Amino acid sequence: MTPSPEPNPSSASTKPPAKNENLFVSLIFNIILPAVVLGNLSGPHRLGPAGALIAALAFPLGYGLYDFNRRRKANFISIISFVGVLLTGGLGLLKLGGIWFAVKDAGISTLIGLAVLFSIRTREPLIKLIFCNDTVMDLPRVDAALQERGTEAGYLALLRRCTLIIAAAFFVSAGLGYWLARWLLRSPSGTEEFNSELAKMHWLSWPIIVVPCMILMMVALWRLIVGMKALTGLTTDEIFKAEPAKK
Repeated sequence: MTPSPEPNPSSASTKPPAKNENLFVSLIFNIILPAVVLGNLSGPHRLGPAGALIAALAFPLGYGLYDFNRRRKANFISIISFVGVLLTGGLGLLKLGGIWFAVKDAGISTLIGLAVLFSIRTREPLIKLIFCNDTVMDLPRVDAALQERGTEAGYLALLRRCTLIIAAAFFVSAGLGYWLARWLLRSPSGTEEFNSELAKMHWLSWPIIVVPCMILMMVALWRLIVGMKALTGLTTDEIFKAEPAKK
């Protein structure tokens, strides 16, 4: 009797590489399309406020479910976008004044910033969850270099400092979002003019709010990379995992 061939342990233990999200597609479905629908289809002669809200919610919800089925990971951009659209549309249905939209925008960013600050007191600061994981970094090599140099405490302090910068980005977003809503939303809620102002606020939020916050995020990442190179003595290529070669 011929013995059956033994399974190749290397092939059995090899996991397929994690799929990356297409940021451009994510921005279209989570930010651009909901803003277009709420700003242009809320009139009574089109979808109406309730219909526009349902249509706008469908984009981040549908994309979030699709991305979860594809990567088996919760899409936090879709979750935040869904909640933001739900609050925006709900406030519009209630015909509340612009001050409540300002409070909504500031409140969401403030809560996220506070959650980021709280993560500093845990073993997993936010920046560690985002960047310092085995998908992005060669953690065994990094941990070995930190232990060899005795710089583990400095590494934890670096993570906390970079997480503080990310928290600051959300607090800046809260302040700018409140100011932008108070500046633009002047018409009575539920009117065509108000919907036009709301759409304008969504578009202007990119250069006025998103860009400054992205700059702060990039500063946090730059500080993280420079600090890790100093603490470990490794190069950037040695810290971060290289893309697998295509066969």
